[in-house]
Amino acid sequence: MRLGVSPAPIPYQKVSEKTLAAAIEVVLGDEAMLQKAQELGEKIRGEDGVANAVEAFHRHLGLMG
Repeated sequence: MRLGVSPAPIPYQKVSEKTLAAAIEVVLGDEAMLQKAQELGEKIRGEDGVANAVEAFHRHLGLMG
């Protein structure tokens, strides 16, 4: 799922100073990406991650219906 909070991944074969610098420039200059990242951060901070993890663990073990 594309959230729009980062540039496209760089294939490891193409990682270089130039490609990494270009990706950083994209992040630093994209206001829409910054806004989406801030919104996503708010959603994550509002979640109870531990409770969700425990529920998923129990579901996986068949302890929940």
